Amino acid sequence: AKMVALATSTLTFAASLVLFFGFDRAKGAYATGLADLLQFEVNKPWIETLNIHYHIGLDGISLLLVMLTTFITPLCIWGSFKSIKQGVKGYYLAFLILETGILGVFAAMDLVLFYVFWEAMLIPMYLLIGVWGGPNRVYAAVKFILYTMVGSLLMLVGILWLYFNAVPGEHTFDLVRIFQLGQIPVEAQAYLFGAFALAFAIKVPMFPFHTWLPDAHVEAPTAGSIILAGVLLKMGTYGFVRFCLPLFPSAAHDYAGLMMLLAVIGIIYGALVSMMQTDMKKLVAYSSVSHLGFVMLGLFAFNMQGMQGGTIQMINHGLSTGALFFLVGVIYERRHTRMIADYGGIAKIMPKYATIFMIVALSSIGLPGLNGFIGEFLVLVGAFKTSPTYAIFAASGVVFAAVYLLWMYQRVFFGEITHDANKKLTDLTTAEKVILVSILVFIVWIGVYPSTFLSISENSVAMVLTRLGG
Repeated sequence: AKMVALATSTLTFAASLVLFFGFDRAKGAYATGLADLLQFEVNKPWIETLNIHYHIGLDGISLLLVMLTTFITPLCIWGSFKSIKQGVKGYYLAFLILETGILGVFAAMDLVLFYVFWEAMLIPMYLLIGVWGGPNRVYAAVKFILYTMVGSLLMLVGILWLYFNAVPGEHTFDLVRIFQLGQIPVEAQAYLFGAFALAFAIKVPMFPFHTWLPDAHVEAPTAGSIILAGVLLKMGTYGFVRFCLPLFPSAAHDYAGLMMLLAVIGIIYGALVSMMQTDMKKLVAYSSVSHLGFVMLGLFAFNMQGMQGGTIQMINHGLSTGALFFLVGVIYERRHTRMIADYGGIAKIMPKYATIFMIVALSSIGLPGLNGFIGEFLVLVGAFKTSPTYAIFAASGVVFAAVYLLWMYQRVFFGEITHDANKKLTDLTTAEKVILVSILVFIVWIGVYPSTFLSISENSVAMVLTRLGG
């Protein structure tokens, strides 16, 4: 089962590389809808009577997220080989179904198909947390599913409204047609934006909908945390870019001030709570609230820099935070504790581990030359153009990020060894090194030459801005 899962997910990654290299970056310049942007499209009738289609396609933004998903999944599966002893078959099956659901969300161009994938992805994640998680796992899993379901049900109402009313004279769930022909009255936009935005904000999670996240992360198995932080949370931010902003532009403008405020609160709140944590995994979990605040701030700046920064920051967060969760998992497997106080001085014992941890921590902080910098920089530039006040407050979040990550690093890796158990720790195995170094390659690549990735999403972002009237 292990090897089948690893082979399947690796082949999926290989297939997405084909898409990556076959993607035409020039396509869809000056587009006003999805029709000109989509590539690798498949459109087959599915449930004819309701005009539901199996309609999938990728634009630049979804291509980047598909790449992130297919890259991280095999690493998660490989990283689980040692730690998962019970119910092995079910675990890897759940993982592959989860990957299918996530890829479906990013590729679906039909609202029903999107909704099916959106909900289908809940079940395997629920199982990963609830069956293979930590001691408090059932509570965390139920909380995760309840939160997400509440948002999804309102979104379903919004989807049905669009089906009946979006395109005059026909009933369609087809996103491309709704983009092209949709006429959504301004007063309806406010409600629709609210319905979709709630579902996505819970998923991101934006402050104040974030409370399921620390529970889910702490109880999930390591690989579950990586995929949750690395990819699942991006479904929320993707939803904003794909639905809320381009379909309901007047409502988006009305709500922008509130969304930017919540984003900035999330940035600062997540960072301050991270500083207070004694458990490494919780620290990384709360840092996600902070980092995704940056993504949302960029998206709602409504300019090229902000939105491009938000898009690349989604990828950055997936790589850096995924790697941080993996690193915490590595040491947890050896010592079965995640408390910062139980460590100290282990840089002497595990020099390779300490080095990689340092690079990843710096990438999460946004050190120039590593991936985090370009995303945070673009977001701050974009936010500054829209609202200097918010940008200044958001910039303080970067400082706080340095504080909580470096302070944790100092307490774990430097100083004297106070616990004898830490003297017997072993450094990274070959498998762990390969997994981490492959993530590091992209961390450095985006840091040094981000335009490889920025050029892919550029036309899609421009289309959203055109629809926002920016």
